[in-house]
Amino acid sequence: MGRAEREAIAGGARLHEAARAVVGDHGRAVDAVRAALVPLHEAAARAELDAMPLARLQDVTGGRLRLTGVAESGLDSVGRILDAGAYRLRQIPGIGRSTADQVLAAARRLAEAVDETVAVHLDVDRPEPGTTALVRALHVLVGAGPEARRAVDRAAVLTGRLGPLLDAAGPAAGRFGMLLAGRERRERALAAVAEIGAEVREATEAGLPGLFAQTSVDLLRGGPDEAAAWVDFELRSAEYYGLLTEVSGREPDEAAAEGFLPEEIAERVRVQGLDDTHRRVALRGYQAFGARFALARRKVVLGDEMGLGKTVQAIAVLAHLAAGGHHRFLVVCPASVLVNWTREIEARSTLRPVVLHGPARRHAFADWRTGGGVGVTTYEALRGFPVPDEEVALLVVDEAHCVKNPKAQRSQAVARWTGRCDRVLFMTGTPMENRVEEFRSLVGMLAPELAASLTGADAPAGSVAFRKAVAPVYLRRNQADVLTELPSLQHTDEWEEPSATDEAAYREAVRAGSFMAMRRAAYARPEGSAKLGRLREIVREAAENGQKTVVFSAFNEVLGTVAGALDGLLPVHGPLDGSVPPARRQALVDAFTAAPGPAVILAQVHAAGTGINLQAASVVVLCEPQTKPTAEHQAVARAHRMGQVRPVRVHRLLSTGGVDASLVRALEGKTRLFDDYARRSAVAEATPDAVDVSDPDLARRIVEEEQARLGGASPRVPRPSPARQETDA
Repeated sequence: MGRAEREAIAGGARLHEAARAVVGDHGRAVDAVRAALVPLHEAAARAELDAMPLARLQDVTGGRLRLTGVAESGLDSVGRILDAGAYRLRQIPGIGRSTADQVLAAARRLAEAVDETVAVHLDVDRPEPGTTALVRALHVLVGAGPEARRAVDRAAVLTGRLGPLLDAAGPAAGRFGMLLAGRERRERALAAVAEIGAEVREATEAGLPGLFAQTSVDLLRGGPDEAAAWVDFELRSAEYYGLLTEVSGREPDEAAAEGFLPEEIAERVRVQGLDDTHRRVALRGYQAFGARFALARRKVVLGDEMGLGKTVQAIAVLAHLAAGGHHRFLVVCPASVLVNWTREIEARSTLRPVVLHGPARRHAFADWRTGGGVGVTTYEALRGFPVPDEEVALLVVDEAHCVKNPKAQRSQAVARWTGRCDRVLFMTGTPMENRVEEFRSLVGMLAPELAASLTGADAPAGSVAFRKAVAPVYLRRNQADVLTELPSLQHTDEWEEPSATDEAAYREAVRAGSFMAMRRAAYARPEGSAKLGRLREIVREAAENGQKTVVFSAFNEVLGTVAGALDGLLPVHGPLDGSVPPARRQALVDAFTAAPGPAVILAQVHAAGTGINLQAASVVVLCEPQTKPTAEHQAVARAHRMGQVRPVRVHRLLSTGGVDASLVRALEGKTRLFDDYARRSAVAEATPDAVDVSDPDLARRIVEEEQARLGGASPRVPRPSPARQETDA
């Protein structure tokens, strides 16, 4: 055998060793995370069991257990039952062997369920030795980035191929090996040498030796000091939690991650490939499924709840199609998030974003048509662009509920492009705001036949039937189902008794018959405003706790009043409203996020309630109730979203009686409708019309009721209790 064969074998051996090293280095980094996670997970599970009351044992056994005397003996939690064991239980009067065994069996079942579902939360404000160790261990994997995962996957495949080939090529490695080997073995050795050479050449052309070497360096670099690790965690917490979920193997329930799709649809999605060559970010399991759904079904609505990473899923689809040779894509979005889209495309993929907006948009459009890339434009600009004859591999429509009205010009423009493109991805966390018919109009752009089959008779069948009917084009997942790491979200309705000046301003608005003035009346006279006084208290308390606050209102006039009331109290950013250009809007958010201490940002609900990331804030104030539940949900989701590391507290300021009380009741009805039809739900009780009124009708009815009430007629609007009502979500 000659030198060429020996060099081929030596090159294969070096590549094989480098691949094995990468797999081993990654395995040790993963083991370090698991070693740090186990005690934290055990402590979290134990804490939950210690707080779990005995009544939960009855839930497991259908109420058949006799627990009289158990609580009186000091065993008042499931955790204490497990500690006590059978002997201690049998010492309790009335508890025999059989009952003791049943109690312990029920407690163990609950312990198993807790072990499977309990989540470890990393509190950035209260670091402890155990959580610090976990963050430092995770930092190694996060720092190595998605390239490390790609390198490990390639290395594992290469190791599996090269190992057997090197064994088979053994006789060709020395001068006399081939002489001593039999004919069959010599033939196998020569064939193996040829295959090794091909594997080495292919790996070298793909840059794998360098990738393996760099990945090993990254994995062996070691973690940073405690302070640096926590700072990085706060900046990239979504990546940390994503890796923690992957390493722990505690993925969300598969059915929930797949949006509870029918099995025949889900199975076709699972087998869909997803190329990550042009992607720079790792996906969570549910995100990968969402991208595959869009690819497999071609024209779909991705209706994930706010904060679950719909943008990343869209970029994953773009990257996959780009790897397949496609090079022209278009993203249509509100102006407020145009800058964010270009940033995300640049940061999370190798694709070229092309901004099709502003004075030079026609020149940019021509450049995009010839040079390709991801065109990013607004609904308004889209109306001025001709639908090109060239292939557009994917049309992404962000905040697609903006085109629910088929008569609107923006809807008609999107419909023209949708008809031209073979693949379309509508993205919205609120596919239906008021009526199921609005959702049907979205589906009509993507699948006219399906939309035509959804008649008014489908609605009374209930949400389960409705969701099944639209499953071919609609995928939705909720935060509670797939993001176990999200910190708590607490809503507080702050009912304030109107001051004398508030009452006077409100009566003037009612006499004028102005619904909007009625909604703003609580801020019309700032010097005596009860709501404004409570808002200052909330902001001051947040500042004392080192927290940032976002204040939302539907009205610029109210935001101006709030800015004046907070002047001198702490730094105030904004307001973010419809008049602020997209680039300036993002700059305001960046400044608020980068502020070193407590700060406030003011935002108009409809201008900043979509697409903008305000997770630097952990306190949210809604100056008044909105006319649509989705407006409030979107606003809160700007802060309570993937990547949030602190509990979020939401304060909704309400005046007792009058317009606020009526709106709160209307919101409750609309929220039920949304939950039944846009979220997964087993409730099938009513048609949409039974719980909904259109906004003009709502405003007219409230004005008439208030004019009657304040004019001396019997009150038709009950006054809610001024006590503050809190609910946890």
